Amino acid sequence: MIEWTSEAEAKLKEIPFFVRPAARKKIEKFAQEMGATQITSEIYDQAKQKFGN
Repeated sequence: MIEWTSEAEAKLKEIPFFVRPAARKKIEKFAQEMGATQITSEIYDQAKQKFGN
């Protein structure tokens, strides 16, 4: 499983709880496609821009 930094985890908590699991999966898939081993706030922001959330 991919690791999340505390900053990225905090940003994820800003997403409404009912869509959070789907958002987490999308962001993790995005990070894996980039070859990242950890979700940072930068990767989170890039994923958010890509998915337009």
